[in-house]
Amino acid sequence: MRLGEVERLRGELSEFVADVFGSLPRRDQRRWGGCYLRGLMLDGRRKSIQPMAERLPDGNMQALQQFVNQSPWDPSPVRRRIAERLSAAIRPEVWVIDDVSFPKCGTASAGVARQYCGALGKRANCQVAVSVHAATDTASCPLEWQLYLPREWTDEPARCRRAGVPDEAVVHREKWRLALGLLDTLADWKLEAPVLVADAGYGVSTPFRIGLEERGLSYVLALTGKEVAHAEGAEPHRPVYSGLGPPTLPRYRTPPRAVGVLAAETGAERFAEVTWRQGSKDAMTSRFTVLTVRPAGKQSLAAAQNAGGGRNRWDGVLPGRTLLVEWPDGQDAPTGYWISNLPATTPAEELVKWAKMRWRIEHDYRELKHGLGLDHFEGRTWRGWHHHVTLVTAAQAFLTLRRLHPKVHTPA
Repeated sequence: MRLGEVERLRGELSEFVADVFGSLPRRDQRRWGGCYLRGLMLDGRRKSIQPMAERLPDGNMQALQQFVNQSPWDPSPVRRRIAERLSAAIRPEVWVIDDVSFPKCGTASAGVARQYCGALGKRANCQVAVSVHAATDTASCPLEWQLYLPREWTDEPARCRRAGVPDEAVVHREKWRLALGLLDTLADWKLEAPVLVADAGYGVSTPFRIGLEERGLSYVLALTGKEVAHAEGAEPHRPVYSGLGPPTLPRYRTPPRAVGVLAAETGAERFAEVTWRQGSKDAMTSRFTVLTVRPAGKQSLAAAQNAGGGRNRWDGVLPGRTLLVEWPDGQDAPTGYWISNLPATTPAEELVKWAKMRWRIEHDYRELKHGLGLDHFEGRTWRGWHHHVTLVTAAQAFLTLRRLHPKVHTPA
């Protein structure tokens, strides 16, 4: 936005800031929060503090630095209020779980390490955060964030202290564990989860899927096709007990196979055309089928034994899960796989719509990064990073609410 457009929004933005930043105890904190949001929305190549302060008529670099990096305000109530408002406005059909990377130089920024960087498509020095987004086909917004700490950080408490990482966060948690923690936070905020979707980085994690099921959450998660499972009709065999030694446990007669192989064996004739949304030029259409499989592997086996009353009491039957498979026209084999704990009787159109709705957060990232400076933060502390992403989330929420308001003209 140009400066004149941003200035014309000051009254509307002040009302928004008074609401979502109402938990901040001091008036000057709320004022600098509004100032920072205007800086994020204002046109400019960089959205770090110094250039924003220079562009704003009331910008003050020292005050903004102190507000973002040192001021001890809690960002969690701010994100909660944003999540409440956006959930009511968007009425999400899915929550999307994802992680996003921020290329960085040096070694002092909280959580920075040489790890896979999605922004660059390779291993590089970066920070990574896990997030949950509310989404429909037409609107979306982040609900909650947390910075990921690699083990090389949690193994060095002194390094964490220098970056301001709170003591309770100095524990290595895999990204899927962070995602479950974010979902628990959203549940504490009394937000009701719709269907959860995520890419294969989360879908391949059996403990993550079990964690969702233990929380009573429905999911449609991508797989790679290499995960192993038994066909729906496979049954375990229990040998006759001879009376000597412990009874032989039931087992499947054939080894599990990759879900990609099971899907291909169903035959292309079982796949039907499904349209999930209208694209910019044509309808988005492909061919899909829905199967039931029994996920196998050590973790699936251990979970089934535990649910069945223990290793010696379990009947040997692995639970079935719904598998959505995509096999586009012109391809020699299926190309997409999603696992779900929804019934196999769920209409394929619904499963496809949810599975494909993950695309929407790419729009979030374009706006958050390119338009609002999500990855422009130059501070190094845990507090500063979480303050910055909260402020960027607030700016995007404000713009999203304006787009959803039918009487408001949204600047290009």
